[in-house]
Amino acid sequence: MSEDHGGFEDIREHLDGHPIWSLLAYARPYWIRLTAGVITSICTRLARLIPPIIVATAIDRIILQSGDPGLLSDVGLIPGGEITREAARIALLERLVVIAILAYIIRSITRFASRYLLQSAAQKVQRDLRNDTYDHIQHLSMDFFVSHQTGGMMSILNSDINRLEQFLNTEFRQLIRVVATVGGISIVLWTYSPKLALIALAPVPVIGLASGLFLMWIEPRYKSIRETVARLNTRLENNLGGTAVIKTFNRHAFERDRVAEQSQTYHDEKVAALRIRRAFFASLRLTTGVVFVLVLYIGGTDIILGRPGALSAGAFALFFLYLRRLYSPMRRVGKSANKYQLAKSSAERVFGVLGKEPTVTEPEDPYDADSISGDVAFENVTFSYDDREPVLRDISLDVSAGTTVGLAGPTGAGKSTLLKLLPRFHDVDEGEVRVDGVDVREYSLRALRDSIAIVEQNPYLFSGTVAENIAYGDHNVLEAEWKGDADAATAPRERIIEAAKAAEAHEFITDLPEGYETFVGERGVKLSGGQRQRLAIARALLNDPSIIVFDEATSDVDTETEELIQESLDRLIENRTAFVIAHRLSTIQDADRIVIMDDGKIVESGTHDQLLDRDGEYAALWRAQADTDLQMTH
Repeated sequence: MSEDHGGFEDIREHLDGHPIWSLLAYARPYWIRLTAGVITSICTRLARLIPPIIVATAIDRIILQSGDPGLLSDVGLIPGGEITREAARIALLERLVVIAILAYIIRSITRFASRYLLQSAAQKVQRDLRNDTYDHIQHLSMDFFVSHQTGGMMSILNSDINRLEQFLNTEFRQLIRVVATVGGISIVLWTYSPKLALIALAPVPVIGLASGLFLMWIEPRYKSIRETVARLNTRLENNLGGTAVIKTFNRHAFERDRVAEQSQTYHDEKVAALRIRRAFFASLRLTTGVVFVLVLYIGGTDIILGRPGALSAGAFALFFLYLRRLYSPMRRVGKSANKYQLAKSSAERVFGVLGKEPTVTEPEDPYDADSISGDVAFENVTFSYDDREPVLRDISLDVSAGTTVGLAGPTGAGKSTLLKLLPRFHDVDEGEVRVDGVDVREYSLRALRDSIAIVEQNPYLFSGTVAENIAYGDHNVLEAEWKGDADAATAPRERIIEAAKAAEAHEFITDLPEGYETFVGERGVKLSGGQRQRLAIARALLNDPSIIVFDEATSDVDTETEELIQESLDRLIENRTAFVIAHRLSTIQDADRIVIMDDGKIVESGTHDQLLDRDGEYAALWRAQADTDLQMTH
């Protein structure tokens, strides 16, 4: 089995523009918060530059008693001139202390404000992006879910969107840090010594160019890593969900090897990228080390030889204090480049999904019927999945409202596929499907699907209570159950119980430990197959549909339960159009019409008695099942 099947390698084809610009568009509604965060963040960085200047001033003016005015004197914060008296030096020191205290107060306040504003904005973007992506996925057509696996979708909704939030939260602040710190330090160093400032700032464009080249090199590798992670997540989800099958066939070793192989692939790709990344960061540190040595030698030589423009002792110390602060954010540029590439890879997947349009869409002015009576017509319908061989071939079938139609035939005949066209899970390749004389492609999807209920062979139950799973059939009842308002839920709970009784589920529900409040477990694992199907039938009935589809809905129930459900079928389908796909022909023998399908075509149609009289496909199937049932009774 190919591990690429069901992945998201193709999703980038649906990108519209650069993914990072699309991400920033999500931040635009919070521009006031972001602007305030940027301003306060810049103030934080500038406030951090003041303490080294105070140290330099203290060394020159107080300790060495130099007459050099210094930057603080130039801007009028302290007096100029030589200070020799002890009282004047103490007064100057006290002023420097006050300036330092104010700087730290400003830094603390603006740091809190900037982090809160920027991080809260990132959280809001994450919330909006996850909500929109989830909602968009839910509105995509069924062919998307057929060709993309759940593990990959979960990776996008969790890992990828979380990564984008971290990028906005962390790397955006780092960008501000780099710009404010490098800009502020450059101005201060240039003020003291243009020559040494040029040496100190020389690596800045080198680091920027190197980071750009690093981005270009690492981009395809991180794309591969993200795709490998998605495949690994899908494999793990498949194996954890299929634990019973793995144990039944004792395939632990096989699945361990498959997981180990994919884990090794992820390990190898990650280590290869890690090796280059570490080498890149090491080269940045070497570059900054060279600059440190040059400033030490050239600046020290100027001081020793007393050359014009030589730094004072305090200014010389200031240079080294600033060099550390200058290259710390610059080295962080390399990490930011790495984070950017990871974020870009995630953004491509997220916005690739958002850019994918559903193949089943409503017309601009959809038909929104007040009510649907249930007339159904398939006219010359041909359908295939992904342009493969047709699954349905030129099928025509007219069904009047209130009619019960049984469908039978071998596995793969196209029975389930035919009925999936009714609620427009897929669209026909040729022909038409009409409900009440209107092509289903003209309907509002909401109006169409509200009138159709489907009970599948393996019904899906949500991890919740019995009542919540039945309530899913009606929006108002579900809202009442979800909100947990006991007074408001009284009438809805009565409707849930009525639906459960009609589906012959009430008795076993009341025998459960907490009745209707019993949790069914993930996918209903705490219930038997028959119990899950009866809950699914109750859920469908609560919707009060005009059209009901039973897709082998009694295949997993015991004979006694099937008889109970069969006895109530007449009540269930009264005044409704019903399609019943059945493996056991006894389930549909009382249907108004029985349709036999084979190889995507209708080969026989009629009532039970008519088809037996014709002695064709149906009669052969009936006799074969009768013989099997007779042998089982003996």
